[in-house]
Amino acid sequence: MGDRDWRPFIYGGVASCVAEFGTFPIDTAKTRLQIQGQKLDKKHAKLKYKGMIDCFFKTARQEGFSSLYSGIWPAVLRQATYGTIKFGTYYSLKSIILEHNNGKESISVNVICAVIAGAFSSAIANPTDVLKVRMQVAGTSGNTNVGLLDCFKDVYTHEGISGLWRGVNPTAQRAAVIAAIELPVYDFCKGRLMNILGDNASNHFISSLIASVGSAIGSTPIDVVRTRLMNQRKLKKSGGPLPAHIYSGTADCFIQTFKNEGFWAFYKGFVPTLFRMGPWNIIFFITYEQLKQLY
Repeated sequence: MGDRDWRPFIYGGVASCVAEFGTFPIDTAKTRLQIQGQKLDKKHAKLKYKGMIDCFFKTARQEGFSSLYSGIWPAVLRQATYGTIKFGTYYSLKSIILEHNNGKESISVNVICAVIAGAFSSAIANPTDVLKVRMQVAGTSGNTNVGLLDCFKDVYTHEGISGLWRGVNPTAQRAAVIAAIELPVYDFCKGRLMNILGDNASNHFISSLIASVGSAIGSTPIDVVRTRLMNQRKLKKSGGPLPAHIYSGTADCFIQTFKNEGFWAFYKGFVPTLFRMGPWNIIFFITYEQLKQLY
């Protein structure tokens, strides 16, 4: 391995943080849409938001514009770890395999590298994801001043260390699906468009947009389950039975959601997911490519 092998990790982390800042309010809307309508949870049974735009306006009007950025710091911390490990691992694995394969690129190899990188990095960064989700939805209960340290203390005190890894299985599965679609599709499109557009921003823009559509369609059902599992509290000590809306695990959440809300419940928040993934990937890949060319 050469002296430049550390660079994909740094580029991936920096580009991920830049993209997160630019698209975070959309992620907040997506998260709030995904948790509403759970019929086992009386508080969320009635739909508060009609869609992404309605969620933006109601949140800003009722809780203040800054509430759209609630959870931004654990999100940035997540990208600093998840983004760094994910993209660094993917491009490093690809580089190693290409060296042993005479530079010949394979879609199947790219998918395998992406799955490994996505699942591994998301599992490590899961605690920051839990804190982000909790902070994003805190305002729906009237608590608009939840800080990162307070949120961490609350989860750790009442739910233990396992509370920080709530929803880790669907998180890893979601990340694997996104990475398996997003990264190979981007590389494939970029390679195909190279002769037409060259290695420039227009190529990166189109390739990242196409990759976003595929990953949004493939990952949203798992994302809904992941968000719901992360948002639920499972206390270490309880004076009585646990609330009825607590899911016992990933499979139970899938079954309960389908039984109570139907198939399309798995695509709650799809519009903001797509609107976020598009700009997020465009900002990320353009930033990433510019960093590569700059250094």
